[in-house]
Amino acid sequence: MRIAVDASGGEYAPHEIVKGAIKAAQDYKIGIVLVGKKEILHVQASRYMKKLDISIVDASEIIGDEESPIEAVSKKQNSSIVIGINLVKMEQVSAFVSAGSTGAVMYAAFAMLGRVEGIERPAIGSIITVNINSPFLLLDCGANPNCRPKHLLQFAQMGNIYVREVFGVPSPRIALLNNGEEEKKGNQLAKDTYQVLKASDLNFVGNIEGQNLPKGVADVVVTDGFTGNIVLKTLEGVGEAFLKLRNKHPESANVSRGESQSAQFDVGFGSLVKRIDYRESGGACLLGLNGNVIISHGRSQSKAIRNAIGMAKRSVDRNVCQIIQQYKFTEPELPATEACNEQSS
Repeated sequence: MRIAVDASGGEYAPHEIVKGAIKAAQDYKIGIVLVGKKEILHVQASRYMKKLDISIVDASEIIGDEESPIEAVSKKQNSSIVIGINLVKMEQVSAFVSAGSTGAVMYAAFAMLGRVEGIERPAIGSIITVNINSPFLLLDCGANPNCRPKHLLQFAQMGNIYVREVFGVPSPRIALLNNGEEEKKGNQLAKDTYQVLKASDLNFVGNIEGQNLPKGVADVVVTDGFTGNIVLKTLEGVGEAFLKLRNKHPESANVSRGESQSAQFDVGFGSLVKRIDYRESGGACLLGLNGNVIISHGRSQSKAIRNAIGMAKRSVDRNVCQIIQQYKFTEPELPATEACNEQSS
């Protein structure tokens, strides 16, 4: 297995990206292809290249976050993102990991790899580990701000495959994020999606409210990309705030037996911080395309990159992309309101 890594993407590129990729090569015993400016990467990685399966592919251009994804991908054919996605397309690597421009990665993957047959909207899925005993996959986390019930059904179907194969859950519990548990609760999208999911062959357990996300009642939580992105970034913000607070009181990290109850609470608090820290999961998977792509946080350092590569490895090991490709995505029976919307559009 060889995984390509965008060594030019993210705020801490290339040093932290290379550091994380080297650690992944050591821990996972896989091949790593660093994509970026060859002369710089050779200086940073050359002493490891004889011991580990690490190679470099030159990419002279970088796509910045401030650039238009469509224009940048079209004009910068020698960028690390375009070249990395092309390596996946040419089957020279099994997956691509990038902490670069999310929009550019998504557009390049969509344009170059193409959608799985039957999929209308690829989705970003992020593993949420607030409850260490019951992590769940949240999708969509930002690819599709405007959705219809059939899109959320497809997100649920892809999430079902991912959790079943990667987590080994035989029949993942699928929940719909909503502002109430009742079947008739929510906006029209939520009400119609509830009926579509209820009529599917998935293990649909109903609506889930935000405060119940950490309670281990669902394995896959589906929503539109607008809402999902807000949930994800809220959790990230809370995690960062907790991390800063913990760093102000480092003495709470080393609590010996017999210390105060408040100090012991701080240790549990530190464990919570670790679970909602984006560096622990490393990235989000882009599902519904003909290739394995992992999108990492723009502020990813070595630990996050190493974990993102681990996520890519698990997806490849479990043949997630191939299983989604083989799945028969059919048109759902739409509620009356949504059927009218379909006809009018």
